[in-house]
Amino acid sequence: MLITNFADSSSGIGALGFSGTDFLVQLLTFLLAFLVLRRYAFQPIIKVMRERREIIDRGVNLGEQLEKEKEELDNKVEELLNEARVKADEIISTAEDSARTTIREAETAAREKADGIVADAQVRIEQEAARVRAKLESDIVSLVSDTTEAILGEKVDDKKDIALISRVLKERANV
Repeated sequence: MLITNFADSSSGIGALGFSGTDFLVQLLTFLLAFLVLRRYAFQPIIKVMRERREIIDRGVNLGEQLEKEKEELDNKVEELLNEARVKADEIISTAEDSARTTIREAETAAREKADGIVADAQVRIEQEAARVRAKLESDIVSLVSDTTEAILGEKVDDKKDIALISRVLKERANV
């Protein structure tokens, strides 16, 4: 009653249009709306916000975990690449050594083949030279025989002819 009388007075707060009953009704309405909103609106909203916060936290944690795993994988990849480079260098080195060995073997084989060809050629040359010498001796004997016959005017028999030519050839060889 005091509030109603106080608000009804034409002086003071009542003069400003303040009504105590209206104030109490508005206060009760506000409290009731607050409790209803708190129970049916704020709780679900807070619950959704907490769930979102948990999802965000899990996402952040997952992102951090994935970042760590990425770093570990990057390190592992780098390590594997280094191992691959070392192995590749070893393979290249082995291939180069093998190539050098193969080249040396091929050069040796070529040298041996060339030496064989040269030796074979020398043997052939010597055989051909011997054949040519024999042919030349035969031709010389024939020529000397013809010359001797022409100078002496008589036919020298083969035995005398051969003995004479052999003596002359030996004299020429010693000179």
